[in-house]
Amino acid sequence: MTEYWLISAPGDKTCLQTWESMNNLTSKQNSLSDNYKFNIPDLKVGTLDQLVGLSDDLGKLDGFVESVTRKVAAYLGEVLEDQRDKLHENLMANNGDLSNYITRFQWDMAKYPIKQSLRNIADIISKQVGQIDADLKTKSSTYNNLKSSLQNMEKKQTGSLLTRNLADLVKKEHFILDSEYLNTLLVVVPKQSINDWWANYEKLTDMIVPRSSQMITQDQDYGLFTVTLFKKVEDEFKHHAREKKFIVREFKYNEEELAAGKNEITKLVTDKKKQFGPLVRWLKVNFSECFCAWIHVKALRVFVESVLRYGLPVNFQAMLLHPNKKNTKRLRDVLLQLYGHLDGSTQQGGLAHDSVDIPGLGFGQSDYYPYVYYKINIDMVDHKP
Repeated sequence: MTEYWLISAPGDKTCLQTWESMNNLTSKQNSLSDNYKFNIPDLKVGTLDQLVGLSDDLGKLDGFVESVTRKVAAYLGEVLEDQRDKLHENLMANNGDLSNYITRFQWDMAKYPIKQSLRNIADIISKQVGQIDADLKTKSSTYNNLKSSLQNMEKKQTGSLLTRNLADLVKKEHFILDSEYLNTLLVVVPKQSINDWWANYEKLTDMIVPRSSQMITQDQDYGLFTVTLFKKVEDEFKHHAREKKFIVREFKYNEEELAAGKNEITKLVTDKKKQFGPLVRWLKVNFSECFCAWIHVKALRVFVESVLRYGLPVNFQAMLLHPNKKNTKRLRDVLLQLYGHLDGSTQQGGLAHDSVDIPGLGFGQSDYYPYVYYKINIDMVDHKP
């Protein structure tokens, strides 16, 4: 299960006691979850008004940072293409797997100095992730354009004879070149009409060179034929060919242009290979940056909500629970036994699932519990937010 619950409860006599009583009831006695202490440093509290305003803003920042994190992960999956099954192992945080990072969370003092105000730390994260989001748009647009140009070229190499590029099928000897009067056309004929072509192509108009047609190739639906005729009857020939459902392809044999076309596809393949490695590295590095920033936002939210809920001086224990999938309801009940007394409404038989909304505090309608609670789903491969 990739879902974690990040909660906090006020310190009993000590924060250690809060941790031990929660851990005993949920893990040691009942095996409902694996639990980890979640270390949040002594951050600057500021005023109550600042905390209330920040609470709402941190909710929005949380959503934004999570969405960019998932966007980077999804695009890495796209770029890996047929190696997409390796996506999971490429999604790391601080050079370790995601569960390791979150269960052993350490605040990054260098990136987010705790001497700064909470608002400044939130702004640092917002700017950092905003820049990654903007860079991702630019990089993905460049790479996607290259990829679609290559796909279009490849389609032309492999489509039916009606649409595909004919350059790699024809040879110089198929054409009368540099003649003042004669021209060689390429005609696509449906397979069921090939006998009709052989019997009638010389009769479609006057001035067709007798026995000038040869079949160059065929696919499952069509044959590709040459025919040589006088230039002045080309339009009439095309008109009568259309009536018979013979399709004249517009094609001029020009060796330099054909070589340039082949070079273009080689160049696109090379460019894509060149960009692939650096792009994958950039995505991996910035996925890690975003994921770590996201967990720091969660830490900020727990800190702010805990101070708003439990008051000053700061005295709470943040804890990370990894619920046993079969026991989530039982785990909720045990947490309610432990912490129901923190909220009067649960004493009157109101359950934690009741619709409770506290203006100014960043709690969703359905996610209000007597204790501070945030869900973290670290599945970046299959999870749909």
